[in-house]
Amino acid sequence: MAEGLLAGGGLGSEAMAPEPELPGWATDEELERLEKGLFENEDSCSDCSDRAKPGSSLQSFVPEGKTHFPEMFQTSQLLFYERFRAYQDYILADCKASEVKEFTAEFLEKVLEPSGWRAVWQTNVFEVLVEVTDVDFAALKAVVRLADPYLCESQVSAFTLECMKELLDLKEYRLPLQELWVVFDDSGLFDQTALAIEHVRFFYQNIWRSWDEEEEDEYDYFVRCVEPRLRLHYDILEDRVPSGLIVDYQNLLTQCEESYRKFLNLRSSLSNCNSDSEQENISMVEGLKLYSEIEQLKQKLKLIENPLLRYVFGYQKNSNIQAKGIRPNGRKITHVVSSTMMTGLLQSLLRDRLCPEPCKEEIEIQFHSDPLSAINASYEGDTVIVCPGHYVVHGAFSIADSIELEGYGLPDDIVIEKKGKGDTFVDCTGADIKISSMKFVQHDAVEGILIIHRGKTTLENCVLQCETTGVTVRTSAEFLMKNSDLYGAKGAGIEIYPGSKCTLSDNGIHHCKEGILIKDFLDEHYDIPKISMVNNVIHNNEGYGVVLVKPTIFSDLQEDAQDETEENKALKVQTSGEADVAERVDLEELIQCATGKMELYARAELSEQVEGNCEIVNELVAASTQKGQMKKKRLSELGITQADDNLMSQEMFVSIVGNQFKWNGKGSFGTFLF
Repeated sequence: MAEGLLAGGGLGSEAMAPEPELPGWATDEELERLEKGLFENEDSCSDCSDRAKPGSSLQSFVPEGKTHFPEMFQTSQLLFYERFRAYQDYILADCKASEVKEFTAEFLEKVLEPSGWRAVWQTNVFEVLVEVTDVDFAALKAVVRLADPYLCESQVSAFTLECMKELLDLKEYRLPLQELWVVFDDSGLFDQTALAIEHVRFFYQNIWRSWDEEEEDEYDYFVRCVEPRLRLHYDILEDRVPSGLIVDYQNLLTQCEESYRKFLNLRSSLSNCNSDSEQENISMVEGLKLYSEIEQLKQKLKLIENPLLRYVFGYQKNSNIQAKGIRPNGRKITHVVSSTMMTGLLQSLLRDRLCPEPCKEEIEIQFHSDPLSAINASYEGDTVIVCPGHYVVHGAFSIADSIELEGYGLPDDIVIEKKGKGDTFVDCTGADIKISSMKFVQHDAVEGILIIHRGKTTLENCVLQCETTGVTVRTSAEFLMKNSDLYGAKGAGIEIYPGSKCTLSDNGIHHCKEGILIKDFLDEHYDIPKISMVNNVIHNNEGYGVVLVKPTIFSDLQEDAQDETEENKALKVQTSGEADVAERVDLEELIQCATGKMELYARAELSEQVEGNCEIVNELVAASTQKGQMKKKRLSELGITQADDNLMSQEMFVSIVGNQFKWNGKGSFGTFLF
């Protein structure tokens, strides 16, 4: 038996601290040190034994309801860094995707006991106790026989001893290692065996995808696939991923697996067919469609699997909030929020907001102690006035009707603070929502502070103290932000999705990971966003002031310039300033619009503003041009012609004028390729 303990299974509570790499396997002294901390910081499960296990560093458990079964090694609660180091340092290293099975077999051959241990064979239908007599390392299978006495737990009473012998005979008494759970032994001799099988089981259940082997065979499989998928798994376990995103990921994974299975079956049928028949041609077309569908699904999966892109792109959440519409009696109500109210405040409120002029009709007023109850009680056309105070809420603001939510006073005097863990703070789906003069403070969040799913939301004279991302403007939504201050986002201050409209005027966006993130998806059915940025101050962000996210295929188009059609070449010449006079005038007017108003600023700031704004204009023009080329190239390959491809109609901005970019870590504008 190989000496020492698998490094990935013995880090325990010390996993977060950097340790020197061990050459191969640990010595006895190192083994004792590594084993010491395993699981000691984890909550013990109800079925784990409380008694100490001499010789073994692992805990044991008995599956619920299986009291006649022997105890098994508890290996499923390993920490992220335990699995990470095992895969990186000992199992996969720098292997290709096609070499995963070979590397895994070599690893098992070093650490696995080839015989003499018992295990529980677990399937979806039954569990049975077996003894391992040999291991086929290349096939990742164990040669087994039924244990004596025969122990079996089954959901189907028909699984008798004879049936089980027949089943094993059909399988030639060879079972996949990942279906075996090693029976506990307190001597410590089988710790490495249990841990090694756990790593193999976890890998094939949560990391490996059936299409991995057919992707680009480069020496970066661990970096490309294993690490991001492993991080996603633990982010989900530790509630760092929105519930909707988890559902989306599982659905995408299921769709991709089904499509890939169909593709393999179709490819197999074509390989067995030698005739040049019409049916074969139809099958080839169907195969190309399936391949294209699989590639799109894989791209979306990678966006979610990548820790950075997961928060850059988010997901298309379908809100289940239902609008109430107009109140049954047709009346509109003004809701006043205040925990306590002095007479002077009440008089001012009546004078300024409730009865500014001689009332033509009576106004119905409802009083609330917190803003959440006021919003929940609102119908279409209602107004919610929040008086000065510090309000702590534990739920999300879900605004589905067109209402006005306004603070009576300065934003710093009307503070709404969210406590408790949750996905969202303010969700907007109403047709026309207005929020003004208040401060929102977010804690322990998974998603952004304000999400506009659809409809129009206006935010004026507000302060947003963020936790994760700031404001997210989803596809088909419209967002108008004026005279507001946004800061503290660990992601982007504002995320602008394709197909949305976003107008930003006289705002401060600062101390975020990135200032503004503009997303340009690969999917052709998404429209580009329409953006207006006027007189904003974007400063002190860790990355760029403004980031355009676009697919890497844009950069590939530049390299393929020589292979483009004459039509595409003409378009590229047009966008570089050598187009006809009419198009040149349009482009010049566009840049002039983006820089004209900046003459109002001091000469010292002028060069920085011109540089920042023009840089954004030029990059967005280039991005839109390249996307047009990509679409035209695809249509050309499919034999489809497009009547018009007007560059100006593709631009994603209405105006970018007078914005100031200061002290951003990476500069005013950047691009992120995915």
